[in-house]
Amino acid sequence: MDYDKILQGKYPAKEHAKRVSDYIRQKVPNATGVLYLEGRATKLIEDNDSEEHFRQRRYFYYLTGCPLADSHVIYDIDSHKTTLFIPPIDPESVIWSGLPVSAEEALEKWDVDEVKYTNEINATLAHVGASKPKATVFAIPHQVSEKVTFIEFDEKNFAVLKEAIEVTRVVKDEFEVAMIAKANAISSKAHELVMKKVRHVQNERELEAIFIGECIAAGARDQAYHSIVASGRAAATLHYVANNAPMAGKLNLLLDAGGEWDCYASDITRTFPINGKFTKESRAIYDIVLKMQLDCIAALKEGVVWDDIHVLAHKIAIDGLLELGILQGDKEEIFANRTSVAFFPHGLGHYLGMDTHDTGGNANYADKDTMFRYLRVRGTLPAGSVITVEPGIYFCNFIIEPYLKDPKHSKYINSEVLEKYWDVGGVRIEDNIVITKSGTQNLTTAIKDPEEMERLISAN
Repeated sequence: MDYDKILQGKYPAKEHAKRVSDYIRQKVPNATGVLYLEGRATKLIEDNDSEEHFRQRRYFYYLTGCPLADSHVIYDIDSHKTTLFIPPIDPESVIWSGLPVSAEEALEKWDVDEVKYTNEINATLAHVGASKPKATVFAIPHQVSEKVTFIEFDEKNFAVLKEAIEVTRVVKDEFEVAMIAKANAISSKAHELVMKKVRHVQNERELEAIFIGECIAAGARDQAYHSIVASGRAAATLHYVANNAPMAGKLNLLLDAGGEWDCYASDITRTFPINGKFTKESRAIYDIVLKMQLDCIAALKEGVVWDDIHVLAHKIAIDGLLELGILQGDKEEIFANRTSVAFFPHGLGHYLGMDTHDTGGNANYADKDTMFRYLRVRGTLPAGSVITVEPGIYFCNFIIEPYLKDPKHSKYINSEVLEKYWDVGGVRIEDNIVITKSGTQNLTTAIKDPEEMERLISAN
């Protein structure tokens, strides 16, 4: 994909707005009126006169592509007209922050029909509401400023807009995929740079700095999430975020990190040997996880049920752990009793987009089946969705020991063989995958072949 060429165009905000309004009209037949959204407001750090790190509200961005704080948008459902409202010039702030974006510049930059300043928002809303008999303003609860009024609208609907955007966001257009591909390209290079440096650092935090520095240098100033830089047994903690432990004497590093490109995320995990050579036990676990990932990706296409792919991953894990002797007994019984959850406790992946755990997954965290409880996506996958495929096998005492004490599970686990694997910690491999009608497109380019990783690490 030539993502740079695609990204020379404008973010397709008006097409997104039309898709959202079409969804609303399915739910509210003959709906008329406007969609109203606000960007995130500037907020000061508590007990401080500096601003908090700004992260644009994703619902607003989806309909505007505008990263400016303190902004608003109105989309007219009937005329398909988008009006963006941006902050006016504040002479007192120019000396500190420089001139803000002008209305003329905003109209050139973003896919909107008209740009006004935020001091015109209430007058515009009043005019639109008064000129549209029986018009409805659709907004998101708790995301409307106190200073904004909808007094001229006959109806106010706070129930459907958030749902409409969340459902619509699942299927990405070419521009959105290009944004995620760009984030992946930058983050993949940063992952490989960490591999090159891993033998020469003393502490996890040095590797976190290397990753973030490479992303910033390439233009991805924001991270999609807090990096997981887990050495040794810390890799068995799924969301380990301390990233401050010494690395001496440890076998592997699990790096789960991804930069963000213009509000669109990447989410990549690689696990590799710190000294450049997998131990026998580490390589055995890595090979199982790699097979889990490759076979699951090969099974994906439009209409596939994600729950079934998750099951496939567990069955491959069971076969691999049986072959190593960590598991013992009948594989069908092991699967039926959910004993493999002790080693693979999380879901296979999640939707990816403007959020790392993107919208529309229909998770059911109340599911009594432990194999599916943490599955963030349920049901069929549409073409155009982007999903992470991130199987893993972990050796976490806190999780596994209750299984060893439970007769239902303990008979399937060979504790003597298991003893050899605790120092492996955990292995996870994660790529970002576009679902197509006939298969997939993998946006993640960071190397994951174990021998290639060993060569890269050992050569530096």
